[in-house]
Amino acid sequence: MVGNNVAHSNKRTKRKFNVNLFSKKFYWVEQDCWINLKISAAGLRLINKVGLNAALKSAADKGNLSVIDSL
Repeated sequence: MVGNNVAHSNKRTKRKFNVNLFSKKFYWVEQDCWINLKISAAGLRLINKVGLNAALKSAADKGNLSVIDSL
């Protein structure tokens, strides 16, 4: 998303609003392996709420994951 920084003098300069992404390593109990995910802060809260397996299944159903075939 693109927006403006607005100075005190009301001068406007372009800026970008980037997604809050970071790499995180999770232990997937159902598959007995470690996986690395590039995940947002909202995605991390979703995994904490519903669990890793349910979050991966819902992401695969929506088409957000292309690597997971064995769900």
